[in-house]
Amino acid sequence: MTLYLYNTLSREKEPFKPLNPGAVGMYVCGPTVYDYAHIGNARPVVVFDVLYRLLKEFFSRVTYVRNITDVDDKINAASLASGESIRSITERTARAFHEDMAALGALDPDVEPRATEHIAEMISLTTELLKAGNAYQAEGHVMFNVPSWDGYGGLSRNNRDDILAGARVEVAPYKKDPADFVLWKPSANDLPGWETPWGRCRPGWHLECSAMSCKYLGETFDIHGGGQDLIFPHHENEIAQSACAHGKPFVRYWVHNGYLMAEGEKMSKSLGNFYTVHDLLKEFPGEAIRLVLLQTHYRRPLDFTKAGIAEAKHILDKFYGVLRNAAGIKTEPASTPAEVILALADDLNTPLALTHMHEMAGILNKVDNDDSRAFVKGRLLAAGKAMGLLQQNPEDWFKRQPEGVASIDAAAVEALIAQRAEARRNKDFPASDRIRDQLAAQGIVLEDGAGGTIWRRE
Repeated sequence: MTLYLYNTLSREKEPFKPLNPGAVGMYVCGPTVYDYAHIGNARPVVVFDVLYRLLKEFFSRVTYVRNITDVDDKINAASLASGESIRSITERTARAFHEDMAALGALDPDVEPRATEHIAEMISLTTELLKAGNAYQAEGHVMFNVPSWDGYGGLSRNNRDDILAGARVEVAPYKKDPADFVLWKPSANDLPGWETPWGRCRPGWHLECSAMSCKYLGETFDIHGGGQDLIFPHHENEIAQSACAHGKPFVRYWVHNGYLMAEGEKMSKSLGNFYTVHDLLKEFPGEAIRLVLLQTHYRRPLDFTKAGIAEAKHILDKFYGVLRNAAGIKTEPASTPAEVILALADDLNTPLALTHMHEMAGILNKVDNDDSRAFVKGRLLAAGKAMGLLQQNPEDWFKRQPEGVASIDAAAVEALIAQRAEARRNKDFPASDRIRDQLAAQGIVLEDGAGGTIWRRE
């Protein structure tokens, strides 16, 4: 079976062949830790988590690197506005990011480098660019000279006018060319800075990713991922720096997820549709948020809505309901079903993989032979693992306690269910209905079956 990925560089879906047989290196741009991650930040985390899981199905060694940007003007601005120290902001926000992404079912990357811990690598890369004539010093800055490299614009396919317009370039007298971008900028004593050959400076964002990816994956590596919004200028600038510093191709496959809107509009705090994962998790289970992000193919635009999360939760209720009905059946260990692998190997076709999971759930619901049920149950759980879904205990799923909602005393609920069962045996249906209504008022749904009554939160 062959894995195919759409390569932004070639604008084609290509068979994936790693640089080194059996080993794959993948770098994905991570968060700038100045505030909670919004749902647009979460989409690439979930998309590349699925790709990471898939790569491990095909190759024996996969190294997934996702950085943390902990030096940036946005962090400096947040510190100035709040009075909180930069270190406190970055540590607190990085911790929240890890907790939120774990709630979405994302695996940890193999390596998670922080920009502030790789200053030496950035200085070394800049030194090579200066030697090669691709960078210059001006008024305390070190700039990359865009016209010095003929390959600039190859990823974005931008022409000269597009580059100048899209970069929203700062008009600065120290630039030799309006398209030139910062490698290092001078840093005052009240801002983060490091002693460099060019004075007390702090690095530019683009430089950070080039230096960190090279350290952990080499001068040329297999896959670089991120959101479509990063194609230009960030990834274009990464290519320019790395290719010029090392004299060889930088990345072989560029993979980008599509744009995300919220409630039909571009996310904006003024519109009330700016959703952080942290806040959404107070209202919805993380797995439902993850499912929303996987129901649309990763390269397509996604309109993220709260109604969509609620619907995704109902879909997962059905999946977990099927698994709960099969709780007494042993799980036959299974590898990821071939049809799911085939769907994901076709440029991460997660909607098709989900269709196959629905088919498996339907079969599990119908078969009555225990051996057959064990076989199908194992396949469904294996498919879910490949997608980062259905790995919870069904009882835990149905009895989740959302934040801000009154907690439920499970023992008290079971006692009421027993009272209702007694009332039904005595044909006291008004009492039975009162108990059902009492529980419904607490957001508890009862489901009567051959094996008795089970309950779940609405």
